[in-house]
Amino acid sequence: MLPLAFAPRHALAVAMFLAMVGLTGCSTPAVTALAPPTLTQGTDEAGQLAERFATLQRANPQAQLFKLDAEASNLTVHVFRAGRAAALGHNHVLQAPALQGWALVTPAALGQTQMELLFRLDELQLDAPAQRARLGPGWASELSPAAVAATRSNMLGAAGLQADQYPWVRLRAVKLVGELPKLAVQVEIELHGQSRSQWLALEAKLDDQRLSARGALVLRQSDFGLTPFSVGAGLLAVADELLVEFELVARPQAR
Repeated sequence: MLPLAFAPRHALAVAMFLAMVGLTGCSTPAVTALAPPTLTQGTDEAGQLAERFATLQRANPQAQLFKLDAEASNLTVHVFRAGRAAALGHNHVLQAPALQGWALVTPAALGQTQMELLFRLDELQLDAPAQRARLGPGWASELSPAAVAATRSNMLGAAGLQADQYPWVRLRAVKLVGELPKLAVQVEIELHGQSRSQWLALEAKLDDQRLSARGALVLRQSDFGLTPFSVGAGLLAVADELLVEFELVARPQAR
């Protein structure tokens, strides 16, 4: 990267975004390290997830199985510029267009609900112009296709998220409390070979035709052993906090 005083605006934005995904990350004792994936290259992990939930339903025939409708669902990550010179940088937005997910629900015993969501890092869409435009003035700056492509390439590479080795991001419900439509869910999040659990709030609806849920959570890079990017003693930086918003729709599956 060029010295700050001479770096072009788009180069600063690229550098900031790369930092968000952990190019400067390091491990910390507070984070649980996962064993390296045992799946071989090309293994259909989404298929394995589907089979696991089918097995769970066979063991619990009173429960209803739901499959995520990817076209009706969305998951968005917002990345914020920070530091005293934040105006020189950009906010960013990522979308996961090919979500995979399942839920096994017993309406009379919601606390026994099992849910899991996953997506591939190499399928992320970065800074889609239409999405940036919808977000308003904070995302109004235009990013060139070349800058976005370079960011994506570096983000997924060996110095970043190592998507070849750790292609999947997984969110798994660990505990669920509350009553529809207001639920609190403890989720385990797996990313880049590390795992962390936290609580999030859900607003959910359930009927014979669909299961829907919407909510948001804040992930801190430092909680996953990552050091947010900064230069000039924090003059220009990426905020530690990442805002994740989601609206999920799942359809019932035939028994």
